[in-house]
Amino acid sequence: MIKDNQRYLNRLHVVLDIVVTIVSYIAAWWLRIVVFQQPGEGTLEPETYFVALLGIVPIYMSLYSALNLYKSKRYSSAKREFFDIVRANFVGLVIFFVALYIINEPNFSRSVVFIFCAFNVILTIAVRNGIRLFLRQIRKKGYNVKYIVLVGYSRAAEEYIDRIMANPQWGYVVRGILDDHIPAGTLYRGVKVVGRVDNLYYVLPENKLDEIAITLSLEDYDRLEEIVGLCEKSGVHTKFIPDYNSVIPSRPYTEDLSGLPVINIRRVPLTNTMNWVIKRVVDVIGALFALVIFSPIMLISAIVIKCSGGGPVIFKQERVGLHNKTFKMYKFRTMAVQKEQDEKKAWTVKNDPRVTKFGSFLRKTSLDEIPQFYNILKGDMSLVGPRPERPVFVDKFKEEIPRYMIKHQVRPGLTGWAQVNGYRGDTSIRKRIDCDIYYIENWTFGFDIKILFLTVFKGFINKNAY
Repeated sequence: MIKDNQRYLNRLHVVLDIVVTIVSYIAAWWLRIVVFQQPGEGTLEPETYFVALLGIVPIYMSLYSALNLYKSKRYSSAKREFFDIVRANFVGLVIFFVALYIINEPNFSRSVVFIFCAFNVILTIAVRNGIRLFLRQIRKKGYNVKYIVLVGYSRAAEEYIDRIMANPQWGYVVRGILDDHIPAGTLYRGVKVVGRVDNLYYVLPENKLDEIAITLSLEDYDRLEEIVGLCEKSGVHTKFIPDYNSVIPSRPYTEDLSGLPVINIRRVPLTNTMNWVIKRVVDVIGALFALVIFSPIMLISAIVIKCSGGGPVIFKQERVGLHNKTFKMYKFRTMAVQKEQDEKKAWTVKNDPRVTKFGSFLRKTSLDEIPQFYNILKGDMSLVGPRPERPVFVDKFKEEIPRYMIKHQVRPGLTGWAQVNGYRGDTSIRKRIDCDIYYIENWTFGFDIKILFLTVFKGFINKNAY
């Protein structure tokens, strides 16, 4: 069974990485010192360079291990592995240079170190991709597979089967489902309910399974402890796939409360004080810079709006922001002056007679949003975040769309992940909320920069703005 051989496969992987590291280093030394050495250029003895391998190999293997580069390749992402390899080599490069500085060895060629890291990244990625392709091919042919049984028929069981069917390269074969409520013989995508949960007492001693996946429905969780104990007693690898993924995200934030595990329903990186401070500093600097840059456009827009029918230049509208608190959001007026109760009736629609000609231009180019930089300075909004909505629509959507109110756990933004993905104006609210929640749970400073970059190149022109 594969579970008995996995540790040997991991050891073989370590050996291959050691070989790749040594080969990369020797190739770098040969290329720089032997092939491209300049006449009269001083160099160290070869032994000095090769002794360095005694430190390089264990350090690099430790870095690979720390970055989980020796976990099973069934689920691992090639993209994530690529970045982890690059990161490990970058850290190794820094350690190498620090070591040379400490031992005060000025004659050691720094070019050898750079070339070694480049070779090592390229060869390591090539070897690992080769292993990945080899394993996927033999799994597709029925070798190196893992046999599993699901305990419990639920939404989680169906979703797990869906993913296994969509990824045959994982090499999983579902032998069947055990459930007390679904009749034996019931099929889902070719996987059959083969009996009751108590059949585990007969299935496990046969030792023909590699894994047990517990996919109980919520009403059967009273048996979870019993089933886990039984599976662990048999020695079969057991995994738990909860039937509440619609409530708890895929990457929940857990805490240890004096030995008591606590799962936070939503992970919000911006609740961290340092993250909050970084984002706020960037907001203030960015808003001040934008107000200076756009000041000529603001002046021209104000003049045109005032000359095309009178009325106020700035339009104020109540929106819902952080922690469900309302604030006045500023925009250039793009509609004819109307009564407040008429304005609150609905969104602007295509060919809306209330929108002025210049207002239509401002909406299409998103230039009507420029005054919101003042909202950002005040702290009502951020440069990046979910777009704020009017209270009347918030009251409507929170009853119709699951998880809608999560967007108010962070400051609303001038632009956001939903906007750069095309969900602006008259588009799907559900898809917009999915984007907002993804942003909230996966916020990083780099993610904000990416969204701002995308906004500059494709976010200003709004085809859904009427």
